This record gives sequence, C-alpha cells and structure tokens, in this order.
Amino acid sequence: MDLKNITKKYTNGEVTIVWKPGICSHSAKCWHSTNGLPEVFNPKEKPWIKPEGASTDRIIQQVKACPSGALSYFLNDAEFPEKTITPSGKAEALPNGPLLVHGNLEIKDSKGQIHIKENMTAFCRCGASTNKPFCDGSHVAAQFVD
Repeated sequence: MDLKNITKKYTNGEVTIVWKPGICSHSAKCWHSTNGLPEVFNPKEKPWIKPEGASTDRIIQQVKACPSGALSYFLNDAEFPEKTITPSGKAEALPNGPLLVHGNLEIKDSKGQIHIKENMTAFCRCGASTNKPFCDGSHVAAQFVD
C-alpha cells in the first residue's frame, strides 16, 4: 500500500477531518501533549480519528496545530473553491546531502533558540550534523545516501 497517495476523511457532521498519512511527521502534537486532543486523535484505536470526541471549534484549533499538514479540515456546510497556493519559498533536497530552503527564515531550534537566516539555509537530513538542525557537511563522512 502506497501511503503517499492515501487520503482518509472523518466527519462529525459539521466538520470533516482530512488525514494524509504519507506526509505525517508523527510529531504526536494532535494527541500527545498538554495541548493535544486525545478524545479525537488516539493512534492506539481503530479508527484513530473520532471527530465526535470534541466540539467542531476545538477540532479545528487542533488540526491547525499540525506541523506537517497531514491533518486538514473543511466545514461540511461551506462551499470552498479549489485552493490555489502560490509558493513563497523553495525547498530542495540535494542528492545525498542537506535540505536547502531558499528564503528568509526565523528558525526556532529544539532548545528554543531563535536563528535568523537570509537567502538560503541548509538543514541536516542525515542526522550526523553536530550543528542540528543545520547541515555541517557531516553527510559526506557518514556516507549518507538517500
């Protein structure tokens, strides 16, 4: 089964939650944090999304917190035109190397430190960098292959 092309929908009658497992980063923010919503999102159950577990407003708030975009929603009684997204930046994964993100960025690292980067930033994809989340060239010594 190709997870990249799967889209699942769950509704409570007012709102429909759309889940794309192929792009999920498994951050667990939907269910496993002080701000999670385990009454709706519970990966130990089938189905793992139960939209009847919370109010529509609370579901929308939680879905908007999804960092990967794997969760989205639409209101069932609203008519939505097709979304047209105009990219404002560019990201490219270099073969056997870092992820380059073009544009001016404010980055908050895992320690909470803020970094301001201009024009282009190289992020580590191999896991070997000593300067995470940024690339330090360690992918070469680690013989990283993607």
